[in-house]
Amino acid sequence: MRLQLVRNATLKLRVADRTILVDPFLAPKHSRPSIGGRSLNPLVDLPIPIDDILDGVELVIVSHLHSDHFDPLAKSLVPKHLPLVCQPGDEDKIRSFGFEDVIPLADRIDWRGIRLLRRDARHGNGPVVEKMGSVIGFSLEAPGEPTLYWSGDTVLYPAVEETIRSTAPDIIVIHPCGALWEGDPIAMDAEQAVAVCEAAPHAIVVATHLDALDHATVSRADLRQYARSRGIPAARLRIPD
Repeated sequence: MRLQLVRNATLKLRVADRTILVDPFLAPKHSRPSIGGRSLNPLVDLPIPIDDILDGVELVIVSHLHSDHFDPLAKSLVPKHLPLVCQPGDEDKIRSFGFEDVIPLADRIDWRGIRLLRRDARHGNGPVVEKMGSVIGFSLEAPGEPTLYWSGDTVLYPAVEETIRSTAPDIIVIHPCGALWEGDPIAMDAEQAVAVCEAAPHAIVVATHLDALDHATVSRADLRQYARSRGIPAARLRIPD
């Protein structure tokens, strides 16, 4: 398995000789509105050309329709013939963008030797959840490969803890940027990232969705410092650039 962070939550996964693109956010630096009132978004440019991001992609996963996970440029440039997996309820909207093969992940999908399983996620706590709308995470399994749990845009809450306990993934991808919406937390923060590491002592935890949006409150440097203070080795909490 090869995991490449592009920017924010956008990943390229190479699994079982297949290439998967997760939550494509392709907008140029400062081309999108501010969320937190501090800067236009995204805060940084893409690290590689869009053609390289899309090169070889065979499956696309869109966890939800927030623009930092599926922006107008991605809707335009991602090839429309590619199979696209989404959460139930988003399929008609995505088809309206011209995508031809949209597959809602209600429970489980088997695709070319790879199994995707839907996992519950919650984009905050309390009333803000209704404002944020529904989101999902997923587990990915393939013969001869590590198991991966991609938590999605979620806080750490009992359903996430139960997924970690019951599935014992080898790799866990989290979004501990401490994002706020009108003052309410809508994603994991540094403390919850460490809690994930402690809940899964045999897993590699990968922290993404950092240093890309103006409503985040946790930087890569903040997370590294906090994890170090709690005795979490860098080899267990990976924070890719």
